[in-house]
Amino acid sequence: MATSVKWLSHAGFLITSPGQKVILIDPWLTNNPVSPVSTADIKAANIVLVTHDHFDHSADAAQIAKNTGAMVVAQPEVGAKFREQLGVPEQQIVFGVGGMNIGGSINLEGITITMVQAFHSSPTGTPCGYVVRLEDGITVYHAGDTGIFSSMSLIGELYPLDLALLPIGSHFTMDSRQAARAVSLLKPKKVIPMHYKTFPVLEQSADSFVQMVRSQAPGVEVVVLSPGQEYKW
Repeated sequence: MATSVKWLSHAGFLITSPGQKVILIDPWLTNNPVSPVSTADIKAANIVLVTHDHFDHSADAAQIAKNTGAMVVAQPEVGAKFREQLGVPEQQIVFGVGGMNIGGSINLEGITITMVQAFHSSPTGTPCGYVVRLEDGITVYHAGDTGIFSSMSLIGELYPLDLALLPIGSHFTMDSRQAARAVSLLKPKKVIPMHYKTFPVLEQSADSFVQMVRSQAPGVEVVVLSPGQEYKW
């Protein structure tokens, strides 16, 4: 079966693996001005990944987990908040109250998830990104909210990437210039820009990013999606 990646807008993605596992990353759908999807539209999910505890990344994760029975992958402090304040059952949080942390990996239903660093802020826990290796070996990196950091090159070296999902919006994250440089460090086969045009303060277009990647990493294919659009390979 093919792998598909649907951009839910902002930093939210829905990945359907070759084994038909549904992985949600940073689902923020409620009160999102550009999301074409609501929480009620998410009928099934196996895994929900949360990069950090800002509302525009975690707002709907707990409800989706409760609706679908999905396993929540998050840092211990974020997982504790989901359990104690938002009612997610302990058995649906990775390692129960333990959560997981940067550098750790776990295999869930044939999918290997590695938590990696990000440079940002968070009300609970610390920000992170994820490297997700699907059943057929396809490897996807979601950077979370982050500025550029030089050890992105190590992420690409350790986990050769088929696809990177990178923020480009500036103000809260990397801008297009930094993100294009990040592409040259990570060396993915493909990249999808995210975390832009949601708010007026953010970059409103991926055009500059596309041009800079063509210049700095010409071998990388840039896939620009509209909210709700799906990419398959």
